[in-house]
Amino acid sequence: MYEEAGFIAYYFHWTHDEIMSMEHKERRTWCEEISRINRNLNDEGKKQPDNPFDVFGKR
Repeated sequence: MYEEAGFIAYYFHWTHDEIMSMEHKERRTWCEEISRINRNLNDEGKKQPDNPFDVFGKR
């Protein structure tokens, strides 16, 4: 839970209360979406190393 909360807070700057009021499934969905955004930004036309922020290994 702390890893998810930290990940979301780092990227979206949401407050602790906003993040902790979510169900686990919703937090996980946001983490996956952040990872997808990072992959798209890093993979624009060239092969990049694995995304270090993809905490769920969704590569």
